[in-house]
Amino acid sequence: MTMKLLADADVKQHIVLGLRRLEPAIDILDAHRGGIIGLPDLEVLSAAAAMGRVLISHDRRTMPGYFAQFLAKNESPGIIIVPQHLPVATAIDQLLLMWAAMTTEEIRNVIYSLPL
Repeated sequence: MTMKLLADADVKQHIVLGLRRLEPAIDILDAHRGGIIGLPDLEVLSAAAAMGRVLISHDRRTMPGYFAQFLAKNESPGIIIVPQHLPVATAIDQLLLMWAAMTTEEIRNVIYSLPL
């Protein structure tokens, strides 16, 4: 099954727009459409899990810890951490590669960091 994505509120909008432009079939929600703006990290993880969406975030500092805490009691579709300093074009290319090459089962309960 092809993964569905949810961009955290801190993800650069250019990444979301670029993904949609380059691959119209991609199923990605931004934070606004996903209803997660202003939510604490654990609630963002819970919302992503409830929607069956892999979370994309720039938050390398705290999200991995919250993810481990979340996994202690829950299942997660997974997380992809995109460093803030990674060029937008590189982030888009690598996210598209993951989307095309991986299934939801392969990323379940796993945290990936770009670049691959």
